[in-house]
Amino acid sequence: MDISVILLAAGKGTRMKSDTVKVLHPIAGRPMLAYSLDLAFELEPREILVVVGFQADKVREAFAETGSKVIWVLQPEQKGTADAVRCALPHLSRDPGTVLIHYGDVPLLRKETLLALLEEHKKGAFPITFLTAYLENPTGYGRIVRDGAGAFVRIVEEADATPEEKSLREVNTGITCVEIPFLREALDRLRDDNAQREFYLTDLAAYAVSRGLRVGSLVTEEAFRALGINTRKDLAEAERWVRRSICDRWMLAGVTLEDPRHTYIDASVTLEPDTRIGPNCHLRGRTRVGRGSVIDTGAVITDSTIGSEVVIRPYSVLQESEVHDQAVVGPMAHLRPGTVLEKGVRVGNFVEVKKSRLGERSKAAHLTYLGDSEIGKDVNVGCGTITCNYDGVAKHRTVIEDEAFIGSDTQLVAPVRIGRGAYIGSGSTITRDVPPESLAVSRARQKVIEGWAADKGKKRKKS
Repeated sequence: MDISVILLAAGKGTRMKSDTVKVLHPIAGRPMLAYSLDLAFELEPREILVVVGFQADKVREAFAETGSKVIWVLQPEQKGTADAVRCALPHLSRDPGTVLIHYGDVPLLRKETLLALLEEHKKGAFPITFLTAYLENPTGYGRIVRDGAGAFVRIVEEADATPEEKSLREVNTGITCVEIPFLREALDRLRDDNAQREFYLTDLAAYAVSRGLRVGSLVTEEAFRALGINTRKDLAEAERWVRRSICDRWMLAGVTLEDPRHTYIDASVTLEPDTRIGPNCHLRGRTRVGRGSVIDTGAVITDSTIGSEVVIRPYSVLQESEVHDQAVVGPMAHLRPGTVLEKGVRVGNFVEVKKSRLGERSKAAHLTYLGDSEIGKDVNVGCGTITCNYDGVAKHRTVIEDEAFIGSDTQLVAPVRIGRGAYIGSGSTITRDVPPESLAVSRARQKVIEGWAADKGKKRKKS
């Protein structure tokens, strides 16, 4: 499309009451600004300029993957929207054309709305066209002032408005189309003689009227999508809308969500058909879930890859892990970063795994910690087993070869290797390697004193 896009993202967002710049606050796992950038890319403009100011380096770093596709412009001092656009002018094409000015804190806006605004701008041959909306409570927004015939006269910011002007319900959303030659001319003539001592982009309307030019406008019926996020309350509302649209999209793609209102799927998550997700599940980051898997109630999965026909049972937590096909995890299991469960592995309740690989069909059913381990195929790890991987200075690895059997309440003091097919007796503390096909037992010899309990009972009665 033969347009340029300027995204304004320089403000701190004071009403957010945060140390983080507003446009980096996440919505469904992505920075707020990402949604406005996506929309800009969808329009396929000849150039995209993003004006940054507060925490500029952090904003640029968060979007480093855009490379040369985005021109980053610094507004050294936040002196208003017109000043921000003025900072972008040296980087803007010198050719005549249209520039769309949009904001980095409007994540719900749709492409159709922008296309309609551009069409209205082109059809009316206006030098500048504003997207407006009618609000029941317009407090905080610039009001659209029209003459008796309904023609656009000016935009007045609330701080500068009279009581009569404050009663107007048509507001400026801030989203604007403007012809580049007019923009260059008008910006040179704007002044900051207002209550905020800032240069307002909205003053372009009054300047156009003073030149005898017509100002265009388009009223959007979806005001909630076109207005910026200013507070944490606005952020929560936007999050609700984005997550609802994500859930709708996945359900239409063949994923079953048992309770979409209480399912939390980040925008970057990928799901395959016939996946079933229970209520109160959180799927975050770059998580991928294969066909036919079940993610049961309350699971929290972050940056993990889940294969096909996997069952994640209730209240399990997975972070940066791989779970291959037909594996079963949980309930209440914890897979920490670096965990790999191969096909058919079973990790049960209250099992914690960290930086470990479990081979096909191996299982650790319950109450076990496996850290820094390499576990082969068809291994049985009994209840209460611990790999003692940390000596207070360094981490060490435990290796358990194929078909080994680890009895309950075993401590494997790393570094140690359990050979193929070896058995470890329950209650053992293993500090040395165990050869294949061997039995290792490390426990005190059992002593039985017959009649001891009966004599003890008689003494208790006498006392």
